[in-house]
Amino acid sequence: MAGCVLALAALTACGSGDGGGSKGSGGDKLVMGFAQVGAESGWRTANTKSVRESAKSAGIELKFSDAQQKQENQIKAIRSYIQQKVDVIAFSPVVETGWDAVLLEAKRANIPVILTDRAVDSEDTSLYKTFLGSDFVEEGRKAGKWLTENADGPVNVAEIQGTTGAAPAIDRQKGFKEAIAGKPGIKIVASQSGDFTRAGGKQVMEALLKSHPDINVVYSHNDDMGLGAIEAIKAAGKKPGTDIRIITVDAVKAGMQALADGEINYIVECNPLLGDQLMDLARKVVKGEKVPERVVTEETAFTSEQAAEVLKDRKY
Repeated sequence: MAGCVLALAALTACGSGDGGGSKGSGGDKLVMGFAQVGAESGWRTANTKSVRESAKSAGIELKFSDAQQKQENQIKAIRSYIQQKVDVIAFSPVVETGWDAVLLEAKRANIPVILTDRAVDSEDTSLYKTFLGSDFVEEGRKAGKWLTENADGPVNVAEIQGTTGAAPAIDRQKGFKEAIAGKPGIKIVASQSGDFTRAGGKQVMEALLKSHPDINVVYSHNDDMGLGAIEAIKAAGKKPGTDIRIITVDAVKAGMQALADGEINYIVECNPLLGDQLMDLARKVVKGEKVPERVVTEETAFTSEQAAEVLKDRKY
């Protein structure tokens, strides 16, 4: 991340008034504290760019922190935003659990919280105003449904999961399993976390090819891990997309190029361009307006032919 990424230790007071949620209706600039997961993938990079550009366009002051995929860093950032009395806090949780204490601190400070991209597992839904993001379970279902419709003989699936405990990893696995349930010819023979990174996907695939040489399908929870798996498959002397079919989630440009080239067989879209919707929701919650508890983004899926048609106009 370039110079506009704030180191957690270097966050400075913003002087945003004497209480959260007080702006957005007058002449003062609304201040948002945004705690990003990290920069683990092309999807995340596009998501960060969208948030930054949309904040600038909306005239919202953005205080940004990169958690480097560590929950403790996000919690520190959120507590810093509370101390700075920002008007609204938004974040994409690294994992689902362990947020109640810090979110309660934000609630007591009268600072509304918006979850983006990933949800939290909390019984107290009053700790946040809304969740903006994808239906990860449905993404998994789409991936599994395509496989059931295109299965040819016995299918031995290697599942490369996202970060352990993260909402997309949990939900994409759940949806995929639901879709292939009752299909005895399709088996998940191995499932391991690649932490949503290309390097992680490559490392996992190298190990799985040795322990499970009968793998003929890879289901990767994101494009980056799938691209890493392609490197490992090629290094093993096999042809990705042919000897081993590959299904991924995201539809970032690099993944779509691999899909168009026939090295990936199917990609389920997960749209990272959430910035405009986030800024709109931020203004509404700061003004005290009612917003939906869940805002789902619209997404599709792509075959190789469809990827080739839209690739030149892809924004991320």
